[in-house]
Amino acid sequence: MTTASKITLIRVAMIPAFMLAFLLSQDHDWLKWLALGIFILASLTDFVDGHLARKYNQVSDFGKFLDPLADKLLVISAMCIFCQWRLMPAWALMIVLTREFAVTGLRLIAVGNGRVIAAGWSGKVKTFSTMIALCVWIVFHSWTWLNWIIILVIVLPTIYSGVEYFVKNWDALDLKKKN
Repeated sequence: MTTASKITLIRVAMIPAFMLAFLLSQDHDWLKWLALGIFILASLTDFVDGHLARKYNQVSDFGKFLDPLADKLLVISAMCIFCQWRLMPAWALMIVLTREFAVTGLRLIAVGNGRVIAAGWSGKVKTFSTMIALCVWIVFHSWTWLNWIIILVIVLPTIYSGVEYFVKNWDALDLKKKN
């Protein structure tokens, strides 16, 4: 197993620790800061493992599978807590989940047809803006006026990047092929 993949696995292992600290932060305010630290550290490992994989030629099929999964699990874990606390509407989380499933499905179909769809710039912006927005929200979730701004910062790039993936790669679906 590559060093990059080990770092990705550490990110996955950090998710339950983040969730526990954040969920308990309602009773113990200091745990909000611990949760934020874990979330930031986990988010930073996304950049570290990608850098190591490219720099040391450690790109692997396992890493290609695990890295985006780890990102989605981290981000969705935070959003699920915000939904549980009734700060994030379920429709907003559903938009995020739908985009993730749809893009993953598109990539799987493309791979089946011998084509790889690389991560687009808008997808990277979506991931970065979502992680930053969630960091802000972890600290300031009691500021109700801020909730809708953060939801927009998460949902709008999610919709844009999802639409862009399909517009640019619609031909990967090869709808004329008979099943």
